[in-house]
Amino acid sequence: MLSLKGFLYAIVTSSTFGLIPLFTVPLLHGGMNTPSILFYRFLIASVIMWLYSCFKRKSLKVDKKEFFTLAWLSLLYIGSAVFLFSSYLYLASGIATTIMFLYPVFVALIMVYAFKEKKSLWTMLAIALAVAGVAMLSWNGREGGVSFAGILFAVLSGLSYGIYIIAVNKSSIKNMTSEKLTFYVFSFTAAFLLIGACASNSFQFVESWGGVFNLTLLALVPTIISNLTLVLAIKAIGSTFTSVLGAMEPLTAMAVGVFVFSEPFTLSTALGVCLIIAAVTIVVLAPALQKGYRTGKFLYITKIKRIHPHIIPHH
Repeated sequence: MLSLKGFLYAIVTSSTFGLIPLFTVPLLHGGMNTPSILFYRFLIASVIMWLYSCFKRKSLKVDKKEFFTLAWLSLLYIGSAVFLFSSYLYLASGIATTIMFLYPVFVALIMVYAFKEKKSLWTMLAIALAVAGVAMLSWNGREGGVSFAGILFAVLSGLSYGIYIIAVNKSSIKNMTSEKLTFYVFSFTAAFLLIGACASNSFQFVESWGGVFNLTLLALVPTIISNLTLVLAIKAIGSTFTSVLGAMEPLTAMAVGVFVFSEPFTLSTALGVCLIIAAVTIVVLAPALQKGYRTGKFLYITKIKRIHPHIIPHH
């Protein structure tokens, strides 16, 4: 039975994910580079996850094969995060986050063309809507201009995350607990970012209390809280409903951009956001739409977990 608490968890999950620009954009504008921001974000988040796992008495033990699998999967996760933050330098944060939200569509495309899943009319419709949505958003770019670099970074962010989702579910750690997977992905991500920043001589220390405040909230709100409530939501109402309510993520990011950072919001922006949300919703519901209705409700299709599985930490 679906619970009100589950829907609230899902709304909290997607809304907090959408707050990434709120804490990131001030850091970028303050002169901190992307690798340093992400390093602090995931270092703090991994420490919190370790403390949480100790409190809940969850084992974090992995074998050698799992250790190296988690290490290379983290590189895909890094790519998604780095591309998303880089897109904020060229695009309005709300637009960039909305384009990144296309990752379920990329998952569907990859599953069809790389893993030979059967095409469906619903998937093709979703792809058409997604392309139209990106086109509408592209008319705006940053403050009315088209930024192809920003659009490319946002698309690559969604594509990287889509590949990451598929890689996790095709790997040997697909049944690993969410706490363990999240802890190691965050830890490896922080370690690789630190190595990369030091190797390129671009590592930056936090120089203000405002920076510490934003980094701490970035690690806590759209990283830890969102991932923990994601697990609770899927346990309560299932992957399908949780994924559909994920539409709150781009809406929240767009609201932050407009009301906090005074980013432009035009008719084409609104249409683009609506088209992308519609595309993602169709992809998420496609298995149920293909099967039709049973006793007045959508069938619960476990296959949908490949789109937004509960074990996978979000960007």
